[in-house]
Amino acid sequence: MIQYGQFCPISKAMEVLGERWALLIVRELLLGADRFSMLERGLPNISPTTLNRRLHELEGCGIVSRTRDESGHGHRYALTESGRELEPVLVGLGVWGMRWARGYMADNELDAHQLMFDVQRQCRPEHMPGSGRSVIHFHFQDQESHADWWLKIDGDDVDLCLHRPGDDEDLLVETTLRCLTEIWMGDVSPSQACRKGSLKLTGLLPYEKTFSKWLGRHRLNSSAI
Repeated sequence: MIQYGQFCPISKAMEVLGERWALLIVRELLLGADRFSMLERGLPNISPTTLNRRLHELEGCGIVSRTRDESGHGHRYALTESGRELEPVLVGLGVWGMRWARGYMADNELDAHQLMFDVQRQCRPEHMPGSGRSVIHFHFQDQESHADWWLKIDGDDVDLCLHRPGDDEDLLVETTLRCLTEIWMGDVSPSQACRKGSLKLTGLLPYEKTFSKWLGRHRLNSSAI
């Protein structure tokens, strides 16, 4: 653990939270991840060894609690009261990052897995038209692997699939990974992307018209704060 040798509360907090990935693990727990596999999905570039080490460190500092899963296999993770009090700190950091630290997104910062996992978590089924059962097909025109993803919505349940579900598709979303990421982050609106030809929506008209409502947004997207 980092040691600054200062009594300043900021330095003491950084001794606990300054290790790489620590705050991002807290972010994922705040967003509802409670299993090791869910944390890995939200942090696709972290190694299992590092994730396990950071969880143990955060548990030792009283920020994370770990309990045996009801099935007896694996563990569930949750934030303690101390960990939950970090939410406004992280939101503040995120707002600052959106305003001052975000520039042009490099290609190596674009990640279809992370983006679609975020879309699954932030999707707003209440804005979906129809009977409550919907299938949305996303196709990334610029991706060779994992170019196709499906959201299967049944009521409030939103499943993310890498293989075509059995139900008929209500909407096909054709775009590039960069374009959908820019829409997600609030840099481009869906209507602007459609006019430029970088986003194409094909399917039932009610799904096309409500796309911007049910898609959701990054939590720190300026239109969502």
